[in-house]
Amino acid sequence: MNSIRGILTYISIFLVCWSGAYAADDHQDELQQALKLTPDVDHGKQVYQLCASCHYHNGWGKADGSFPVIAGQHRQVLIKQLADIRSRKRNNPTMYPFTDSTTLGDVQAVADVAAYVATLSPDPAPGKGGGEQLAKAKSLYAKHCAQCHGEQGAGVAESFYPRLKGQHYAYALRQLRWMKSGFRRNADKAMLAQLADLKDEDLMSLADYISRL
Repeated sequence: MNSIRGILTYISIFLVCWSGAYAADDHQDELQQALKLTPDVDHGKQVYQLCASCHYHNGWGKADGSFPVIAGQHRQVLIKQLADIRSRKRNNPTMYPFTDSTTLGDVQAVADVAAYVATLSPDPAPGKGGGEQLAKAKSLYAKHCAQCHGEQGAGVAESFYPRLKGQHYAYALRQLRWMKSGFRRNADKAMLAQLADLKDEDLMSLADYISRL
């Protein structure tokens, strides 16, 4: 009996590991395919109608941070986040039904909608924090964020570093907290290293500063 249980346990572990490896490979394939495709922006605009129910027609989301500003985000960053969500590498249950291939479409649709969103103008008045610790926040940003995201939060498309400037305060804070806690599993390792020693009040200051860039 014990030997049978051992065999079954081994098989279970093997299947879990195999499925995880398959999902990772599948995710990488989709990401690389979408990046190489020539996007059809007009088709992307049609696909975006599915997204507009939450992010609105302008891509500005909601000032309370329940939905982020995605307008003007780098195409490469958008593709990566969509691929991560579709493969469940990034926890985002709200987005699962909207990004599934049976709903959103194939890899071409991912490339197309990302290209369309990248053309939208960013929100000129995102939701902001209280503004009490902006001097401290500027110093924190220069030390922990500017090296990758740039002094003005413009990000780097080719490295998948997102545009931060003009993001809603509440959304930025939630993502910083989720990365630090490990809930957002697709965070860059360098990002996690920068967050490691920061307190929650530091994250609040950073999110407020980012929203005002």
